Amino acid sequence: MSTPHVGAKRPELQELPQIKERMSFLYLEHAVINRLDSAITVTDDRGTVHVPAAALGVILLGPGTKITHRAMELIGDAGASVLWVGERGVRYYAHGRPLTHSSRLLVAQAALVSNVRSRAAVARHMYAMRFPGEDVSHMSLQQLRGREGARVRAAYRSISKKTGVAWHGREYDPDNFEGGSVVNKALSAAHACLYGVCHSVIVAIGCSPGLGFVHSGHERSFVYDIADLYKAEVTIPIAFDVASMYDEKDDIGRITRRAVRDAINTGKILSRAARDIRQLLMDEVEEDAAWDVVELWDDKAGMMKSGVSYGGISGGGAPNDNASSDDASSDDTFSGDAVFLNGYGEIL
Repeated sequence: MSTPHVGAKRPELQELPQIKERMSFLYLEHAVINRLDSAITVTDDRGTVHVPAAALGVILLGPGTKITHRAMELIGDAGASVLWVGERGVRYYAHGRPLTHSSRLLVAQAALVSNVRSRAAVARHMYAMRFPGEDVSHMSLQQLRGREGARVRAAYRSISKKTGVAWHGREYDPDNFEGGSVVNKALSAAHACLYGVCHSVIVAIGCSPGLGFVHSGHERSFVYDIADLYKAEVTIPIAFDVASMYDEKDDIGRITRRAVRDAINTGKILSRAARDIRQLLMDEVEEDAAWDVVELWDDKAGMMKSGVSYGGISGGGAPNDNASSDDASSDDTFSGDAVFLNGYGEIL
C-alpha cells in the first residue's frame, strides 16, 4: 500500500483571502494540473509552473486539460472557483464550489427576484449604475432598455472611430470562433473572460448565477446582469484595441485574454463586483463569519436554533430541555445551541 502524501495543512476559512483580494483568472489548455503542497502545478510541453491556489479568483479549464483529484482538493479548500470552458474560453460547461458557506445573500437575492416591485427596483438600480449622474427613477424598464441599447451603440461607434476599426455589428457563432472578424473574435474572448470572473465572484459570495434581474431564464442570467455593468469600460475598448493592432494571423483569443486580465486587475473588477452585488442585494451586509451556523426555519417564529431537540413539545415551539440523552439519540438530534460544520459537512 502506497504511503499517503503529506501536503500543506488545510487552511481555515478565515485564513483565506477574500474574493475581492485575489487575482482575476488563469486560463489553461492542453496541460495537466496537479498539486504540490499549497500550490497547483501546471505542466505542458514547455515545462511546469507552480501557482498558489489561494491567490486566484477563478481557474478556466479549456480543451485538453487534465486535473487530478488532489488539485481539485486544494482548489476547493482554497475557495477558488473552477470553470470548465470551451476553446479560447468562449463556451461554458460547469463550475466549482463557492468560497462562502453563508446563504444570507442568496436568500436576499431569491426574495428580491421573486417580487415584481423589488425585482424592478434592482433592475433599475443596475441601469442607474451604467448611467452615472443621470436620474433614471422616472423611467420605465422599457425606456431603460432603449436607453441602454442607444448607449451601447454609441459606444461601439465611438470606439470604432477612435481606433479606425470598421464596425458592422455584433456577429457571434459559439460553434465557429474563427469564422468571425478580428474585432468580433476579440469581443467574444473578452466577454467570455468577463463572464468567468463575474461568475466566480457571484458563486464565491454565495449568490445564484441563475437568478437574474434584467436577464432571465438562463442558468447564468445574473452573470450577464453583472458583466453588463463593466463591458463598456473593460471588454469593448480592449476588443477594438486588439483588432486595431493585430490581424487574422495572430492568436486573438490569447492576446485578448491577457489584455482583459490586466484590465480586470488594474480596474479592481473583482473587488468592485463583490461590492456592487452586495449593494444591489442588501443595503448593508457584514462580512461572512468564519464559521457556519445552521438554523431551522419556522413559518411563525422565524429562525430557530439547530442542534436542539424539539421532540415532545406540543406544536414544537420550544426546545425539550427535559429530553433524555436516549431520546436525543433515538431522534438523531444533538444537544447544544448550534451545529458547527467544517468544510466536509462534518459536525465539529
